[in-house]
Amino acid sequence: MTKSPVILGILLYAATMVIFFVVYFLFSGVEYFDTSLKVNAFILPIFYALAAFWSVKSRWNKYRMGFREAFKRAFVPMFVGGILSIVSIFSFLNFIDTDAKDLLNYQYVQRQKSELDKEYLSAKKILKHQKDIDELEQKYQEGLQRFDPKIIKGKDMLTASHFSGYFAAILIFYVVLSVFFGAFFRKKTMPEEIIEE
Repeated sequence: MTKSPVILGILLYAATMVIFFVVYFLFSGVEYFDTSLKVNAFILPIFYALAAFWSVKSRWNKYRMGFREAFKRAFVPMFVGGILSIVSIFSFLNFIDTDAKDLLNYQYVQRQKSELDKEYLSAKKILKHQKDIDELEQKYQEGLQRFDPKIIKGKDMLTASHFSGYFAAILIFYVVLSVFFGAFFRKKTMPEEIIEE
């Protein structure tokens, strides 16, 4: 396998798109949003962490490196794979299959509403005083207003600004993981080397 961080990033992008289209073709139904969420939360981070690890470890086996090089070798594949994936998925959902985008938006709103209902019902079971129950009821009714058909009609969680926000959050993951690998794989300076300098 190649040891270039950029090439590794392109391979990571290809793997991400394969996973995206597997979910798209096999699960784009009732559970499309939930399946996408689980894949993004559990499967993709493992792929990206393994690619970063491979990028650093393959170089470290032959050459010791400082923190900066180890950080770069971990970060570059994840960044290349991530940015290409985000742009491709955004383009696909916004320009090629807008029905999939509408389905994801609808399921996102339904999930938010079911979470509100679940919180309301669990809180209602434990409250004993009427004042607390009335306050909960008022908050629940206020929360339900967010799901008024007029309000949610134009709701779009897959805009360019939202994708930028998602990628910013993903970048934090990339940086934290790269710092970890950079610190772990950096060349250790021995006390004798410091004295000789």
